[in-house]
Amino acid sequence: MKKPSDPPENWNSLREKIIGLGERSLRKSYYPELQQRLADLERFRALLDQSNDGIFLLQVPSGNFADVNDFTVRRLQYSPEELSLKSIFDLIEPAAAEQIKTIFSRRQMGRAARETIITTLRPDSGEEIPVEMTVSLVLFADTLYAVVVAREITERKQLEAQLVQAQKMEAVGRLAGGVAHDFNNLLTAILGYGEMLLLDLPADDPRHYYAAQIINTAEHASALTRQLLAFGRKQIIQPRILNLNEVISGMEKMLRRLLGEDLEMVSLLEPVLGAVKADPGQMDQVIMNLAVNARDAMPWGGLLTIETENVDLDEAYAGDHLEVSPGPYVMLAVSDTGAGMDAATQAHIFEPFFTTKEVGKGTGLGLSTVFGIVKQSRGHIWVYSELGKGTTFKVYLPRVAEPAAPLHPVAAPAASLQGSETILVVEDDEQLRDVICQTLRAYGYTVLEARHGNEAILVCGRHQGPIHLVLTDVVMPGISGAELIERLAPLGRKMKVLFMSGYTEDTAILHSLLAAGVPFLEKPFKMLNLANKVREVLDRP
Repeated sequence: MKKPSDPPENWNSLREKIIGLGERSLRKSYYPELQQRLADLERFRALLDQSNDGIFLLQVPSGNFADVNDFTVRRLQYSPEELSLKSIFDLIEPAAAEQIKTIFSRRQMGRAARETIITTLRPDSGEEIPVEMTVSLVLFADTLYAVVVAREITERKQLEAQLVQAQKMEAVGRLAGGVAHDFNNLLTAILGYGEMLLLDLPADDPRHYYAAQIINTAEHASALTRQLLAFGRKQIIQPRILNLNEVISGMEKMLRRLLGEDLEMVSLLEPVLGAVKADPGQMDQVIMNLAVNARDAMPWGGLLTIETENVDLDEAYAGDHLEVSPGPYVMLAVSDTGAGMDAATQAHIFEPFFTTKEVGKGTGLGLSTVFGIVKQSRGHIWVYSELGKGTTFKVYLPRVAEPAAPLHPVAAPAASLQGSETILVVEDDEQLRDVICQTLRAYGYTVLEARHGNEAILVCGRHQGPIHLVLTDVVMPGISGAELIERLAPLGRKMKVLFMSGYTEDTAILHSLLAAGVPFLEKPFKMLNLANKVREVLDRP
């Protein structure tokens, strides 16, 4: 392969002219200049060979390699001699080849004529290397060449893929959250009417069974909505400072029963594990779903390993993983020795309703629920898997300095669910408001109704007697539940408050309420739970 540093083709005639000038003249004038030019070429060549970009000179219009730097030889795994027999068109995608041919046909030179092409190079190994190639036409000794600088963009492509995946999951999450919000109100009404029907029917009435099945089916549907909300990071959570070791230990017996006799479970728990701030119920969901997923991947037996560890994610790790901030974390790893997954499956496993199981064997919401919970807890989850070698899910939750609180504090049960107090119910969904009011009246309460916050203020102003409790939705048309309570305060009434919600876009409002310890009831709920919570709040000093 001919290099720019090689002698020009007319070197012999030039040499004769120089010799004709005499040895002394040569030494005095031409020889030092030639030495300097040779040194300049060697320095330039060294700079090219030290580059981490592929740099090569192409013949125009054939695209044959005229010269390459050392990095190109190493990365493409071809010798300079082998490359001299190849064209750039042999190593890139057809679309990129057409772009380069178009550049060649224009024959425009200069900085303004440079063009950048995104393509892949195929080295001798057969792998595809994503590159960004800058192509410029130059004139050397009256011959037109193309100078190409090819920068590998593998890491950039990986980060772009992570970003696209994150954006897709965010969009699907918003859709799932919105659907679940509306569905939760319907389910709460269905559960309420079903319970009232069940109470009115004797046990030997065939309709009693039908009413029980309505309630059972609605409860299954409510479990699905909770999973959708978890995926969309719209689930209402009540985080606490907790120790994941305690969560795992509390679930161990249940997990062993779930896995069955063919699977062995091993727990490798960090003895002095840092605390995290998360919802205990959600952490149960994460561990349970990951364990179920591992069990299903090992139908013929295997080993499930649950591991916890204090880790510090550095800048290098954060650079390779989108959305990760460096710092201290608690890692929860769940590993199996099952069938493993290929790259195509791994790209979709966190999407809702995606499943590799047979029809009727799974909803496809297990891992999407885990994904949403981890993200809502400000954490990260990554999967590592190979076909035939098993799978590991690693969950990273931010480590906090505060000590963990007891996982299961004991609460005193309410003595009786009956009452005679006056309750103001504020709910914009008509069916839900109706079933709540009917339930509370059945337990002996006097009930006032309002469709929204402004109407609640009017009802409160007109009512002459005391109002002991305001049961209000958090998000309503007009003013929110929190703002309603603020506006009712100047009226001088001593009213207790119970908020209810199943989803809110403005999670900051709800989080501030929960942080202040305000009583809260999550939709969808059964009417018995409503009666319990109302009595509990009213009986508080």
